[in-house]
This record gives sequence, C-alpha cells and structure tokens, in this order.
Amino acid sequence: MAYLEINNIYKKWNEFNLDLSFESEKNTFTSIVGPSGSGKSTTLRIISGLDKNDRREDGKDFSIYLDGQKISDLPANKRMCGMVFQNHSLFLNMNVIDNVAYGLKCRGVPKNERYEIAREYLKKVQLEGFEKRDPATLSGGEAQRVSLARTLIIKPKLILFDEPLSALDAPLRKKLAGEILALQKEFGFTSVMVTHDLNEAKLMSDRIIILKDGAINWQGNSSDFREDML
Repeated sequence: MAYLEINNIYKKWNEFNLDLSFESEKNTFTSIVGPSGSGKSTTLRIISGLDKNDRREDGKDFSIYLDGQKISDLPANKRMCGMVFQNHSLFLNMNVIDNVAYGLKCRGVPKNERYEIAREYLKKVQLEGFEKRDPATLSGGEAQRVSLARTLIIKPKLILFDEPLSALDAPLRKKLAGEILALQKEFGFTSVMVTHDLNEAKLMSDRIIILKDGAINWQGNSSDFREDML
C-alpha cells in the first residue's frame, strides 16, 4: 500500500463529474495541475475532510488511506492533514504568534510552552521577531510563511497546498517554493499541491497529475512530463 492512497474521489457537477484515484509515496511532492474549474481544489477539500465525497452510482467505494490508516471516515481535525491556502487564511483577530500557536492551543498545550514552540517555528520560516505583528501588516510572502508555520507546528503527515504561491510575484514565488521544499526535507512530510502553473509543478514535484474536466489526463514522474502531453 502506498503511503497516501486515494480511491474514487467523486463529485457530481452539471458540466462533468470529478472522478479520480491516485497514490503518493512518503516524503514526496505531488502536484495536480489543470485549468480553473477542473476540480483541483475540490480534490484537496475532499482529502482534507472539508468537503464530502458524493455517493457514486456505480457502487465503487471511496476511501483515503494515510500511513496505513483509513482517514476518510474521520472528521477533518483527526485526519493528520494540514492545509495551506492561496489567501493564507490567517486569523485577523490574533497576532502572528497566536496564529502559529493556535493548533497547540486546541490540543491543550499550556500557553508558555506553546509560545516557546511557536517562536521556534517562526525562526524556521525566517520570521523571528514577528511574534506581535498584526496579520494585516504582513506582506503576501510573510503571511504565507506564517501560514506554513501554523501548519507545520501540528506535525501533520500530509500537507495540502492550494495554489500557495499564486498571489505572489515571480521572484518571491521561486524563493518561497525553494523554502517549502527545504522545509519538506527537514520535517519529512508528504505533500499534494494544486496549481495552474506547470513550471511551478515541475520545479517542486516528484510526480505530476494533469487534471482535465474532472478526470486524470496524465500522471507520472515530473521528469517524464512533456508539453505535448497537455
């Protein structure tokens, strides 16, 4: 069994049905590439538990396995998944350190201890000294780093990235992409990212999945991908 095994994700729409299965190995980075409306973000939301999978008419069973455990029957907060969104989704009523420490607060970690841990994670994303900053004062890159720290601090086995770099300018996108890959090597998490940017996918990914009208059009190692496969 693969480290991440996705079986029969399904969502019924008027234009087409989202219908796909795929696998990812441990400590790898998989990118799902496709145009807007092809089902990329919905796929992530179903994996994370934020959206429900639709009932299939053909009787095929839906399941998600992560590190040998079936997580598709678990609520979102029990799936050992973290998610980084395009708009970073920080809590605007909290300062930076409270945002980063939020997951530990939910787990009952005492305040002094969770703040100490949060400071260490802010260092890891190069934001030492930002503890008291208001999220509204952060640049796009800084806000996305806070979002990364907030996700990493709960030590997820799987991190789902939903267009995490698309709101940034080109030089910052490349820099942050490199930082994400370095953090993946340090923490050993498995990643699935959705993006419309093929170059970004090729830069960051071990494997690429091309999604078209809700179905997998091609999947394989990023080194094997050619433009004429689109």
